[in-house]
Amino acid sequence: MKIRAQGHKSIRAQGHKSNGTGRTYTLMFLCTFALFVSCAGCEKETKTKADESGFKVDKTFERGPLAVHVRLDKDKITIADTCLLQFEAAIDPKYEVQMPQVGTELQNFGILDWDNLGDRLDEENNVVSTYQYRLEPFLSGKYQLPAFTFRFSDANSLTEKKYTLTTEPIDIEVASLLGEDRENLAIADIEDVVDMPRSASLWPLWIFAGCIVIAAPLTGWLYLRRRRISELVRIFKPAHEIAYVRLKALVKEDLVAAGKIREFYERISDILRHYIEHRFDLRAPERTTEEFLAELALSDVLAGTDKKMLEEFLTHCDLVKFAKHQPTHDQVQRTFDIVKEFIEKTKSDESKIDVTDSQEHKCIRA
Repeated sequence: MKIRAQGHKSIRAQGHKSNGTGRTYTLMFLCTFALFVSCAGCEKETKTKADESGFKVDKTFERGPLAVHVRLDKDKITIADTCLLQFEAAIDPKYEVQMPQVGTELQNFGILDWDNLGDRLDEENNVVSTYQYRLEPFLSGKYQLPAFTFRFSDANSLTEKKYTLTTEPIDIEVASLLGEDRENLAIADIEDVVDMPRSASLWPLWIFAGCIVIAAPLTGWLYLRRRRISELVRIFKPAHEIAYVRLKALVKEDLVAAGKIREFYERISDILRHYIEHRFDLRAPERTTEEFLAELALSDVLAGTDKKMLEEFLTHCDLVKFAKHQPTHDQVQRTFDIVKEFIEKTKSDESKIDVTDSQEHKCIRA
């Protein structure tokens, strides 16, 4: 009886052990299957996101209130192709973001065209700014688009500390049009000269008649134009004299005392922008502050300190004009002094503007 009991007990123990092993294998199989399904779902989600964006490369970078998408439509092109680089920056409306200077960062690519797609609000009420650049390669090979730096700060403060967000480089491959056999290419010899049969042509006669037809009205137009120029005396004034006349007129209107602060900032910003266009041939009045600062960064007509001063001045004016910022009396006076000092510092008698029929000429004569 004792032996039978022990045998029965041993059989039951082995049965329990077998059942435990089976459950372990089953649990391991279910975990492996779940992990496989999860990975497959992640891969599908990533591919779907890339397909929806329409870009081959779409990388996201975040810091604080700023989220940046850096997109590239193709990471493999030929030397004859171009690629589209896009920046999309989404930021809280309390902050403002400064896009990177793409032209100063690129080394192996040139900018064919660029476009500002404007601002919009996303579902979380963040301001989304989108810029895109059409790039062309210089040489074939494997390159990297450099890391770009975005700067952002509090939009309601001139002295607020600026923060930066730096992206990662993007690999791009530029293939040659000659293929792998380009090293074995050879220039063929020039073939022998073949004599072409000559036939009588009326082309010389037609050319002579055409010259007469064109020369007659052109000669008359030049003669009348010369007489008109000799009768009209053109008047030219230096850019700084025009700017001083406009500043004097602005002071005389006394907009600040009348409470028209925003109109005062619009007028003084317009005076400085037109002076920069007349003095340095930069298209300041027709462009937004961001577009003008981007062009100014690529120019060497001003020193770095002057560029920094213009950036702070125009940013301050935009805060008053668009963000309803209320400046103090000292800030208003400092704004006027900055414009006057900048004009005095950079004035030149060589940069003159034709003011024969303009309002500025009438003001100067008065």
